[in-house]
Amino acid sequence: MANYHDITTLEELIPLSVRKLQSSCYSSAQIEAALGTIFGVDRQLIRDGTYFVVENDRKIVGCGGWSKRRSLFGSDSIRTEPDPELDPKRDMARIRAFFVHPAWARQGIGRSIMVACEQAIVAAGFRRVEISATLVGERLYQSFGYKTVEHYEIPMSGGLSLPVVRMSKSFGT
Repeated sequence: MANYHDITTLEELIPLSVRKLQSSCYSSAQIEAALGTIFGVDRQLIRDGTYFVVENDRKIVGCGGWSKRRSLFGSDSIRTEPDPELDPKRDMARIRAFFVHPAWARQGIGRSIMVACEQAIVAAGFRRVEISATLVGERLYQSFGYKTVEHYEIPMSGGLSLPVVRMSKSFGT
């Protein structure tokens, strides 16, 4: 579980991960515009105890989580008001903010975090979940049974936008 002592490390890991692993789908300009706003630390996930880290030799090599809050993506730097809680009986939980150190990519880090998230989501009473997936992350989520709902673009500064995929999944009752 991530804690406040991890924030500095997460603030280093996220740009490193995004610049390397997202470069096949997004331009450098898109990546730089998204860093800190769309791709960044959301301290609310840490406060809620829903943000996981994977370590090797006490170094964080991956992170990701889920949320019981309204925001579907983005760091807490873009929110001006409290992020309201969702109702598990009527709302979908959110999968949020997965990042892996490039040296550890394709080694099951994201997959292990996803398993932990889904178990926690079901334990919290949610039966449906959604994600605003990056183009790079889409295959991982498809492998977990997530279905594409829509392709859309998140507006960013400088007239840029970030293409993403809204995906969802239902859990059996």
